[in-house]
Amino acid sequence: MASIQWLKLTAGATLISLISFNAAAFSDSLFGNRAIATEPASLQLQSSSASDTQLIVQAQPKKIQIVFPGRADATDLKTKVNAVASFLTREMGMPVEGVIADDTAAVEALRANRADVAFLSSRPALKAQQLANAKLYLAEVRPNYSGGHTYRSIFVVPKDSPLKTRPSNKQSLEQLRGKKIAFTSPTSGSGFVFPVAEMVKQGLVPNRDRVKDFFKQVSYGNGYSGALQAVLRGQADVAAVSEYTLRPPYITAAEAKKLRVLAFISNVPAHGVAIDDDLPTATRNKLINAMMKLNEPANNKLLKDLGNATSLVRVDHDRHLNPMREALKRAGIE
Repeated sequence: MASIQWLKLTAGATLISLISFNAAAFSDSLFGNRAIATEPASLQLQSSSASDTQLIVQAQPKKIQIVFPGRADATDLKTKVNAVASFLTREMGMPVEGVIADDTAAVEALRANRADVAFLSSRPALKAQQLANAKLYLAEVRPNYSGGHTYRSIFVVPKDSPLKTRPSNKQSLEQLRGKKIAFTSPTSGSGFVFPVAEMVKQGLVPNRDRVKDFFKQVSYGNGYSGALQAVLRGQADVAAVSEYTLRPPYITAAEAKKLRVLAFISNVPAHGVAIDDDLPTATRNKLINAMMKLNEPANNKLLKDLGNATSLVRVDHDRHLNPMREALKRAGIE
């Protein structure tokens, strides 16, 4: 946290050393300054050796700042974010503030101690762990996710394409050699990382750098809609996207009827809620319990209004994100 006190007790004598540090003040218009309380709220006893023990005093924040994701198709999103923040404020008995930002800004806010919590997709969640030691504690469940809190990455072709779905992914994807593909973006999990990892797994390419040698043309749609439109307009033979994009708002229902799935990869981790490890344990647990109350019928509309999630489920950070970690490694992506 922005203020942490360490009391070190040694065997021969009691040595008390106070080390305090404050996070640099930020004038960023998005996140603003974060005020930190000086009264300790949580104590943890931690042994560092047989001869000394450290007593960690975690400071209670004066407020909790949560970063919510932006959505191109959302209307009045800030009002909806404020409604969730107000609900959590009442449940927590302390101010909870919500801001809207993309994954990159959210991870940076966690790293710089300008935010305590962020809704993140799986790849940024791994980056948040690396840079801020934040972990996912909750994952979103959506009705259009085939696995509840996991979903599929799909290869999409025109309905009348000569490419056929074969008994195995290798057989289906082998047909793409010399074809034109539209990936979602170079950073997309379901629209690039998982498709490339699957091609490596099936022995079609050695790594992401050789994908361009397999296809006649590689392009990026700058989003799901762009990749799908490339196929609809005949600019690409196949697109790599998420399973839930074959419907509005990404494309129209009429456009969806012109497409079909050639192959898919399961177990793409759903987006989730990452919490900075600097948040005191008691506060973190209270916040998780408060967010789980958004699943209750009386409060569920607040969650649904934020996006397409219908509920939140508790997840183990490593277990949930392992498929993404393995896909990145297989594809040769740092």
